[in-house]
Amino acid sequence: MAADQAAGVCIPVQESVTLRQTVDYVIQEASQADKTPPIHFVFLASWRGEDPGTDARRTAADELLEQVSVWARYDFEDAGLDPESVEINTDVLGTSDYLFSPSDYAETLSAYAAHHDIGRFIVDPEYSLVGQTTLVEPLEYELRDAGFSVEQAPVERPASRTRFVGSTNRARFLALFGTSFIFYQILGGFAGLFDIVTGAATALVVAISLSSISFYRDPSLTESPKRLLRSLIYLPYLLYEIILSNLAVARVILDPEMPIDPRMTRVRVFVGSGFPLTALCNSITLTPGTLTVKADDQELYVHSLLPFAREGLFDGSLERWIRFVFYGREAARFPTPRERGDTAVLQQPTATDGGQDVDEETDTVADDGDLDQ
Repeated sequence: MAADQAAGVCIPVQESVTLRQTVDYVIQEASQADKTPPIHFVFLASWRGEDPGTDARRTAADELLEQVSVWARYDFEDAGLDPESVEINTDVLGTSDYLFSPSDYAETLSAYAAHHDIGRFIVDPEYSLVGQTTLVEPLEYELRDAGFSVEQAPVERPASRTRFVGSTNRARFLALFGTSFIFYQILGGFAGLFDIVTGAATALVVAISLSSISFYRDPSLTESPKRLLRSLIYLPYLLYEIILSNLAVARVILDPEMPIDPRMTRVRVFVGSGFPLTALCNSITLTPGTLTVKADDQELYVHSLLPFAREGLFDGSLERWIRFVFYGREAARFPTPRERGDTAVLQQPTATDGGQDVDEETDTVADDGDLDQ
């Protein structure tokens, strides 16, 4: 659809520091046109409408759209136009499917635009997809490729105060230097003086370059060695889980008659943010049959291929091990996600070609999508 063939303007909205300025820019542009075009503010959902526990998200989205609509009417009135004579529409999109990639978002927006005679999109510069502003440019490209006019609102963006690089100190510097030096000696086989000199030089470069970004907290002589030792205990268990899951997935691949049962699941975990959460997400992804799709604070969205993989996820073995690694043995004595009621299957059971429910030997799914305990 060409831009001059449609009068409507669509603006995807999300909470951001520049949203108010973006709305003001849109209204100023529309008020200067010979004929004020219909304005469409849309919220792209990161959940499905039938997912359990999404009422609060839908309410927040509706409230944001209502706030944006109020801003727009106020700005039209400020520009000397009657707000009641202007068509302002709001809608929540994407609640029937999971939206993960820029192409998913673009397809949803394109379908909405085709239905409402929209030819132009204006994007908030701080708008983000699944928490990443870097994915907005691919979204704009997809929309332009579909024949729409797309522009980013030329508003003033506040300087980011978040620092990726933290401050270094002696403890972080020495810890990274020592770790790098020992690792270098292990690779070199402790061959002699040459390896000691080159290892020290290499470790010095690594410590100077990376000590400010390599630790989520300051290392200590009491806790850091314990975490390292517990990590060495955890690695054989993780390797065992990887091998076991590999065998389960390989069996399904080699035997076409064995059914698969792909489901999207949500699990709330309690391991803390930062490095512990990253370690858990990567451990889940490294285990064949499960893939961490999204981490929303302590809520993980995990795609599971087999009931076997899903059972292990809900039993929380990896969560307990990560708690053990970072917080010790006492922290590992924690109820599983299944025991806490922090699990949900976000898709209804599917049937195999033979018509049998593939979920007959695992937990059942309630009508509202929650996992029966």
